[in-house]
Amino acid sequence: MKYEMLGSPMKIGSCEIKNRIVLPPMLMGFAALDGTPTEQLMDYYEERAKGGTGLIMTEITRINDKTGSAAFAQLAVSHDYHIKPLSELAQRIHKHGAKIFVQLHHPGRQNVGLLVGTVPLSIQLEKLTRGLYSKLLYKITPTVGSYLIKNDIVPSSVAPSKCDPAYFARGHARALKYKEIKQLEKQFIDGAVRVMKAGCDGVELHCAHGYLLQQFLSPVTNQRTDEYGGSLENRMRFILNIIHGIKMECGKNFPLVVRLTVDECYAMIGQAGKGYTLEEGVRIAKILEENGVDAIDVSSAGYDTFNYWLEPVSFEPGWRKYMAKAVKEAVSIPVLAANLIRSPEQAEQQLEDGIQDFVSLGRPQIADPHWADKALNGGNIRRCICCLNCIESMQENAYIGSHGECSLNPFVGREKEELKKDGNGRKVAVIGAGPAGLTCAYLLAQRGFKVTVFEKNSEPGGQLLLAAAPPEKAKTAWAIEDMVNQCKIDGVEIKLSTPATAQNIKELAPAAVICATGANPIKPRFKGDYREEMVCTFEDILTNKVSFENKKIAVIGSGMTGLETAHTLTEKGNKVTVVEMAKEIAPGTWMQHKDDVLPKLKKAGTVFMTGEKLLEITNGSIFTENVDTKALTRVECDAVVLSLGSRPENAIVKELSDAGMHPISIGDSVEIGRIADAVKGAYNAATKLIDTVI
Repeated sequence: MKYEMLGSPMKIGSCEIKNRIVLPPMLMGFAALDGTPTEQLMDYYEERAKGGTGLIMTEITRINDKTGSAAFAQLAVSHDYHIKPLSELAQRIHKHGAKIFVQLHHPGRQNVGLLVGTVPLSIQLEKLTRGLYSKLLYKITPTVGSYLIKNDIVPSSVAPSKCDPAYFARGHARALKYKEIKQLEKQFIDGAVRVMKAGCDGVELHCAHGYLLQQFLSPVTNQRTDEYGGSLENRMRFILNIIHGIKMECGKNFPLVVRLTVDECYAMIGQAGKGYTLEEGVRIAKILEENGVDAIDVSSAGYDTFNYWLEPVSFEPGWRKYMAKAVKEAVSIPVLAANLIRSPEQAEQQLEDGIQDFVSLGRPQIADPHWADKALNGGNIRRCICCLNCIESMQENAYIGSHGECSLNPFVGREKEELKKDGNGRKVAVIGAGPAGLTCAYLLAQRGFKVTVFEKNSEPGGQLLLAAAPPEKAKTAWAIEDMVNQCKIDGVEIKLSTPATAQNIKELAPAAVICATGANPIKPRFKGDYREEMVCTFEDILTNKVSFENKKIAVIGSGMTGLETAHTLTEKGNKVTVVEMAKEIAPGTWMQHKDDVLPKLKKAGTVFMTGEKLLEITNGSIFTENVDTKALTRVECDAVVLSLGSRPENAIVKELSDAGMHPISIGDSVEIGRIADAVKGAYNAATKLIDTVI
């Protein structure tokens, strides 16, 4: 199918973009401590330009080092020394026919206090120690930094007025002084001038997702009583002064885009009347157009309403397209929008329907840097499944000097690496068609090995089938489809309903064997006199092997698997009690996942018991023990569902070893983990470990 609108050129101001596909700004953590682009960062962006994207928007790029650093490894245009290296990045993007805009940013109250005032000092110390400082920084930050943040022993971030810190950012927020506001206006303008001098094609002002520019627009964070607060006219003064200054210094022909939250989405978390809504957001967009902005990049929400701008898997593709459409109908300049687009068909349809003029594909192009080329010219697109590992890993790895990752694309941050083509038709057996096995299989096939996958079940997918089973999680199964398709393209043979044995592996006579046999749920025997059928596992529920309707169910364990199992049960009218030994629900789970599922469980009347240990099961009830007081509690239930984790399934390893074959084990067959762990293990086996045995 041809996607004519998606592949057609269009201008933003005076800049013509070769197609309608945009890589929007996403911080990944590839930059140097001083804000210059590293080779790794340039490789990352260049690979997306090679992949056919029309417009590359850089990650959030700071204009102020003292209060405006959102990460240690973040791009910057705060000094003239940033111009030359940024120019090199622009040249590498232009080489592939793509354009590059730089997004200017300040986090405001959403900053992590640890970064306030420390980045300028860090830059100087890094220079003085010739790189030794950063090694020490990333060694102590996970412990010392986390302690300081947790105990609020950090400087205050800045905001238009004194206000509560943003959800997830924590810390304290103080009001900007009038003089500081004026300085920031100049710094934004100076940053744009540096971008132009570097030979980039335009700038974008980040006035979305609750960052500083948008904080001035919001009555939640802007309660100033001077000329920068109060009426909408006053609340827009900060960004309009910046726009006018950029146009004056860079000229009217230098493209300027504003990424705008058009609805703060507080109503969607049950706080109607707070912040501004779409009606005012559209008014803001019109005023921006009247003041010379060349395009509006429509977005929504902020840190307080995180899931409504960076959606987890449960959200439907295109759910917020009505926001972009409202802006598109109100302005005559181009409209860019993400709108959770996940397929070329959806992208083309939204362009044809006049929803928007450009499609912003962020996470999809992390997962597949050649999304654009494959969409326009054909190819197996590795689809983003909205698992949020990219942002979670970026946040966690920022403390150790590493970068964001993708659950499905192990080449993120390794864009220059190329697979060796040295398989020479040698046979490899892969046992298990889960994410680890399938990924390893197609990577080995791309190296030139002849790969056969043995899968005992009648369909591929392994643990991904369980992950895709709960309500609203069907997109997870896209990963299975895409991996299987890639295996077919690369010539991998997948034998379903074929358990691996020492005999059939030996008959294949492989040069190497990969064991990716997955895991089985833990099902211990508990104290008490109860019928065996009263107790089952999360796997029994998610595979529909066991089904309950309108029953009282106790779910033991509140990790995400436990919560998703509980959600599955509540959808069938069951009344669920979740029992968790820890003092909080789903400890260690990324907050967006909890924010997504917990309101649904609470709406269904789910009872949560924390700090409680399952002690005994009887027919019709369970007894729990409080981990502190040792007090017993009786909970009536018709059945008990255990979500206590899984243990590796690797019995085949001994059988093969006894037969003289020594497999390489990967994925859950070694250590229980997530999709990202399985894929990373598969990459390591296919590119490194296999070379030690063949």
